[in-house]
Amino acid sequence: MNTILKLAVSFAAGAAAMYYLDPATGRRRRALARDQGVAARHEVEDYARAKSRRAANRMRGVLAKTRAKIAPRPLDDGQLHDRIRARLGRVVSRPGAVEVKVDDGYVVISGNALEDEIDELLDTLSAMRGVKSVDNRMSPTPPGNSESGVHGAQH
Repeated sequence: MNTILKLAVSFAAGAAAMYYLDPATGRRRRALARDQGVAARHEVEDYARAKSRRAANRMRGVLAKTRAKIAPRPLDDGQLHDRIRARLGRVVSRPGAVEVKVDDGYVVISGNALEDEIDELLDTLSAMRGVKSVDNRMSPTPPGNSESGVHGAQH
């Protein structure tokens, strides 16, 4: 069995040598193999660079969250308002129909949204850092209603 394996390896090595050392097309084949090797190396380098950058960014995020929990800086009303507006787009289907007012951490929301969106919005806002309480003045909109804007549709 060992001699058959040696014979097969020798045969494969001879075939590879003939393939790459062929006077007619061997030079082109060697250049293609070299180019494919260089391209593979670049792909590995890019992959490793992206993974290390992602790991570094995750670490920065973890450090920032830890710092915020240990010594949270107070948010002013403008910052809190901006954070709430940014979060609205993930919670309600029409964030433009929701008006937000912030006064010393006390939030008042008004406008229109679907009933289940209002519940999720209240939960989301209550859990945000800097929010002391949420005053809900939202009007539920029936599903499929095409009302839009802060003031709603005129009837």
